[in-house]
Amino acid sequence: MALGMLQSGRLLYDSLMPIFQSIKFRLIGLGILIIVAGIGLRLFFALPFAQGLLRDEVAAQQLSIASYIARDIDHSVQARQALIAELSSALPPALLQQPEKLAIWLEERQRVNPLFNSGLLVVRPDGDGLLAEYPTVAGRSELVFSEVGWFQSALQADTPVMGRPQRGRASGEPILIMAAPVRNAARQVVAVLAGVVALNTPGFLDRLQETQLGVSGGFLLVSPADKLFVGASDPAMVLKPTPPVGVNLLHDRAMAGYRGTGITINAKGIEELSAMVTVPSTGWFVVARMPTAEVFHPINAMLGFYLKNTLLIVAGMIAIMLLLLPRTLRPLTDAAHAMREMADGKRQLAPLPIRRQDEVGSLVLGFNYLVERLRDKEMALKESEARMAFMAHHDALTGLCNRAMLEDRLQQAMARAQRDGGHFALLFCDLDDFKPINDEYGHEAGDAILRQVAARLQDGRRSTDTVARLGGDEFVILLTDLNDTRNAAVGVAQQLLAAIGIPFNIAGTIFELSASIGIALYCGGGISTSQLMSQADIAMYQAKRAGKNEFFVFDETLEPFRI
Repeated sequence: MALGMLQSGRLLYDSLMPIFQSIKFRLIGLGILIIVAGIGLRLFFALPFAQGLLRDEVAAQQLSIASYIARDIDHSVQARQALIAELSSALPPALLQQPEKLAIWLEERQRVNPLFNSGLLVVRPDGDGLLAEYPTVAGRSELVFSEVGWFQSALQADTPVMGRPQRGRASGEPILIMAAPVRNAARQVVAVLAGVVALNTPGFLDRLQETQLGVSGGFLLVSPADKLFVGASDPAMVLKPTPPVGVNLLHDRAMAGYRGTGITINAKGIEELSAMVTVPSTGWFVVARMPTAEVFHPINAMLGFYLKNTLLIVAGMIAIMLLLLPRTLRPLTDAAHAMREMADGKRQLAPLPIRRQDEVGSLVLGFNYLVERLRDKEMALKESEARMAFMAHHDALTGLCNRAMLEDRLQQAMARAQRDGGHFALLFCDLDDFKPINDEYGHEAGDAILRQVAARLQDGRRSTDTVARLGGDEFVILLTDLNDTRNAAVGVAQQLLAAIGIPFNIAGTIFELSASIGIALYCGGGISTSQLMSQADIAMYQAKRAGKNEFFVFDETLEPFRI
């Protein structure tokens, strides 16, 4: 019995040995081994490498976007601080004894430069109520401010102070208060002038609160000193306290002063890629965040595609070697050799020639298909990067330059003018009565009009000029390299008013619009880009006060006047 089993085993071994020692088996085994090893090495090395590259690219883009938002917020805060300082120094102390005239004085300033859209307040020096306010808010004049932090700080400060972001005691809306002392000739504090701005004011924090990154990413604006979320893409997080120490390690580092990028687990247990940028004038910082699942989605999708196609290729190779090895051995060897050279970088990745219409040809065809798909993925990634770069400097709706690009062009124009003694002009254009169109006909009609307005503003402009959209219905035109600056700017303003005055046909509906244009001229001298923008903005509001469909040129020695 034992001898019979031994003989049977010997016969089985003798019958299988030729198969194990055959070149077919060895080639099949070698091919499988090479493919499995190649997949393992690529998964072990290439996948983390690709994820790292994608992470760094997305992190750099997030950092760029966060920096732009931080600069925009910083500019808005500084503009309001400068305004409250200017108003406090310009307020005549004699008006403090005349509440009605004081209220009129506040109303006039508010209409000229309405940066504090929730009102201007003049608080008594003891903090017990108001001397005047504009506009009037029910219950606000009866509030006591003596124990409020920003009021106490303003009494001791020589420069504007900013209060803790909070909900208004009278309105209940999220607000920010900036204040400055009003002093008499003896430098005694006789009142405190305060400006109130709603956090969701257009041009302040509304973009941060309305913008998302990807599908579920977004932005946060954090005040480390107050341990508070000042703004967020998620409205439910506004004015909420920041998470305790230990919940989010990257957040803890940011609260301690770290600025840059990193990956962390948020309070909801979701892994995120975040970028932190400081808002210099406030001590706040902006966080741009996106779930890593969205960041690495292209890599994961490509990995699945790669694995599926690799399995198909392996199956095809085995079938070819088992059925048609004697006939196809040589072409298969040549193809495998070429593929290994491409994988090792010794040969350029390119489609292989198909010499035979059989399984080897199918294998080569599958490889060529994979090469084309990889090229398509690469081209799509480059196009995506180009789109992101374009979006970072252009307005998504009209394709015009955005605020960041305008500031860069304006700084270049000023540097060139200071170097060469040249002149340029800045035109601030605001559409008159545009909001009712959005309210009555919807944002689609409003967006269509804005795109046509952008085209009309660009029509006739030189290659050296810049047309930008700041947001909403506000546009800025930068005219450089001018000989007769004033006449050239006036001529362009007249042309723009005439162009915008042509009726707009939107889906069969005719709209008639006009615009108010403020002109600021740069003819040399110590003036900053922000001051030049402010001059153009002031002149534009003067045009609106004059009845709209007007243009005004700002003169720093006089009130803005129309040519």
